[in-house]
Amino acid sequence: MESSKRIILAVILSAMILIGFNIFLPPDRHKPVEDQGSAPAPASAVQQPALASPAPAGPMDEADDHQEHRLKVTSSDVQGSFNLRGARLDDLELTRYRETIAKDSPLVRLLDRAGGAQPTYLVIGWENAAGFTTRLPNDHSLWQVDGEQTSLTPESPVSLHWDNGAGVRFLIHLEQDHHYMVTVRQEVENHSGQPVSVYPFQRVQRDYLPEDTGSFTAYEGPIAVMNGRLADKGYKSLRTDGNGPDHVSWTDAGKGGWGGITDKYWLTAVGADASANVRIRYSYLPEEHGSYRVTFTSQEPQVIQDGARLGQGSYLFAGAKEPGLLRYYGRKLGLPRFDDSIDFGWFSFLTKPILFLLHWLYAHIGNFGLGLMAMTLIVKIVLFPLASKAAQSSARMRMIAPKVTEIREKYKNDPATMNQKVMAMYKEEKINPAGGCLPMLIQAPIFFCLYKMLNLSIDERHAPFFGWIKDLSVPDPTNLFNLFGLLPFDPTHIFSFLHLSIWGAALGITFWLLQKHSMVSMDPAQARIMQFMPIVYVFVMSSFPAGLLVYYTWNNVLTFLQQHYIERRTSLPVPLIGRKGKAPRKGGEKKKGS
Repeated sequence: MESSKRIILAVILSAMILIGFNIFLPPDRHKPVEDQGSAPAPASAVQQPALASPAPAGPMDEADDHQEHRLKVTSSDVQGSFNLRGARLDDLELTRYRETIAKDSPLVRLLDRAGGAQPTYLVIGWENAAGFTTRLPNDHSLWQVDGEQTSLTPESPVSLHWDNGAGVRFLIHLEQDHHYMVTVRQEVENHSGQPVSVYPFQRVQRDYLPEDTGSFTAYEGPIAVMNGRLADKGYKSLRTDGNGPDHVSWTDAGKGGWGGITDKYWLTAVGADASANVRIRYSYLPEEHGSYRVTFTSQEPQVIQDGARLGQGSYLFAGAKEPGLLRYYGRKLGLPRFDDSIDFGWFSFLTKPILFLLHWLYAHIGNFGLGLMAMTLIVKIVLFPLASKAAQSSARMRMIAPKVTEIREKYKNDPATMNQKVMAMYKEEKINPAGGCLPMLIQAPIFFCLYKMLNLSIDERHAPFFGWIKDLSVPDPTNLFNLFGLLPFDPTHIFSFLHLSIWGAALGITFWLLQKHSMVSMDPAQARIMQFMPIVYVFVMSSFPAGLLVYYTWNNVLTFLQQHYIERRTSLPVPLIGRKGKAPRKGGEKKKGS
């Protein structure tokens, strides 16, 4: 009776966990497959905030304030333009990623120009040091391109200049690489007859709150690494913790570092030169829809004497969070932990190698689903010694189970004596009661990392498998309740659990096979209760991304084959409960009367 209560409790807890995942990590069930799979594309710019203590813009800046002045930006992976009005990168598309799987789907727009519905942009500028009133460039200032260049490409760096009309010339040098990184150098040339003191700054700014602000498995929002520490403060923290006139919610200072705003698959960030002493701050201004800002500023003001020229370098990143490329930028440019813009979590020492292994397999096999299956097989092989040890320990526990039951019945009114007798038996038989649990506990973080990794991998986004699975990052579109698409309605609009997909059914069948194999050591009452678990798995997990269903189904198949192999290899004793008419295996106990 006590064991039945425990198994009922286990079933209830398992169901609660699965339903909890469905509630707190809800997939988008109601969009057709061709409209799913892309994270909300950050977009771009409205208006650059006024700099600290600048003089008003002059007539030459405001004359055609509403006229577009842009510098074309192109590389192998991006296309867009740099706004010469205000010196901001506010128009960028990713040429290798589309919004949906449809062939005519628009490219993912990471940055958008002023007036966009989802403004996110990068700003370059200067602030005056205390006591100085030098006229500085601001959001109205129109920058001029040196020479006759009309585009910024990997082969054609560009220099911009702006003169304040009082002997001070500001310069911005831009170099675009072949992917997502722009190298920036800001300089000030002083011929004003007096010293100039300024703070060069770079800022990532988002003037809206995304509909999807992250989940348990994937952080989204303001992020930075300074002094080797990761600061991932959420949007809510910026809104509620801000103080002072600039509503600063967090600040830090150090040498080098990077910071910006991260989404599930994309990142917009500023990187400081590794040798530069900089200060970073998170702030929020509640204007219009709210403005979330991550700003890098020089710690000490740059003092430019008359006749001198002084500058500082930085980096602007706007692109996809491709693990190998992030790691390359981190090493080459001295951006510490740059690949941690991907939320690897507490077990990053496991998640990182798993993600890089999956990427390597995908690159060599050419199919993400097959790469995932190959990686699952590799993990099973690596963990086989632990699984074998757990199986042998469980088998030895089953051997002495009748004797343990006998002791518990005999001393049920004397728990202390009962425990002493049971432990004495374990010691005599050289059995560790935790021997079957410890290997499983060691494996649990690995399987959690596999689950988390599938929620992070940009390789899975829009990755086809076989047959009707055109995108592994969204749920299997088939559904028994509308006869797999023959009936023109979506049952999940009525109730979210009315989704029984083909891959969901396959998952349920493999769970049933594993359960049937494990129930040989259960009493009939426990077995009847456990029979309902595959049904719970089917209805809860059918709405999970198809990639997860492929992984879990394949993992169950491998586990089933592994258990059979271990039993044959080690001649594990298997009780006859639930296997009437079958003889015990070698080493097993014989049924009474046989």
